[in-house]
Amino acid sequence: MRGKLIIISAPSGTGKSTIIGWLMKEHPELNLAFSISCTSRPPRGTEQNGVEYFFLTPEEFRQRIDNDEFLEYEEVYEGRFYGTLKAQVERQLEAGQNVVFDVDVKGGVNIKNYYGDEAMSVFIQPPSIAELRKRLEGRGTDAPEVIDQRIARAEFELTFADKFDKIVVNDNLAQAEQDALTKVCEFLNNDNSDNKNNSSV
Repeated sequence: MRGKLIIISAPSGTGKSTIIGWLMKEHPELNLAFSISCTSRPPRGTEQNGVEYFFLTPEEFRQRIDNDEFLEYEEVYEGRFYGTLKAQVERQLEAGQNVVFDVDVKGGVNIKNYYGDEAMSVFIQPPSIAELRKRLEGRGTDAPEVIDQRIARAEFELTFADKFDKIVVNDNLAQAEQDALTKVCEFLNNDNSDNKNNSSV
C-alpha cells in the first residue's frame, strides 16, 4: 500500500525536531521514515552515501536542479546545497513508508502544493514571539544578534501558518506531541484525505 507524506514546518526553536523525533521513536506503528536528502557537502565522519544523505558535487546538484529532479532544495550558501529528490520520495512511498519532512515553511508549502491530498502539512507554532525569544535565550547557544535574526525570521515564517493544513501550538511539549500524534493518525487513517481543516490546540 502506497504511503503518505507528513510535512512539518516551524520557526527555529519551536520544538519541531523534538516532536518529529518523539513521533518516530515512540510510535513505530505509524511507519514514519525521513526522506533521504541530497547535499553537496562532503560526508562527515562515518556518513555513507544513500544512508544519511546522497552526496553530490555542486555541479551534479546544479545539473539535477536544471533537470527539475528536486521536490524542494535550498542553497544554504554559495555551492552548499540541500534538497529532496522526487524519485527518492516516490521510492519510499511505493515501499509503503509514510515519508516525514522536517523543512522550512517555504519548502513545506512547495511540497504540499506538489503532492496535494497525498500530503498533510503541519505548522508547529510557538505560544508567542516573547516565549520563543525566551526559549532561544535559554539555550545559551546563540549571541544576542543571532537571536534577533532568528526572531525576525520567525515573525516572517509565522505569516505562513494559514497555508498549512493543521496548526499545533507548542505551549506544553507533551500536549503538543499528543496533538501532533492525533492529527497524524487521523490523516493516515483517512482514505479520503480530505484534510484541509485548520485547527489549533
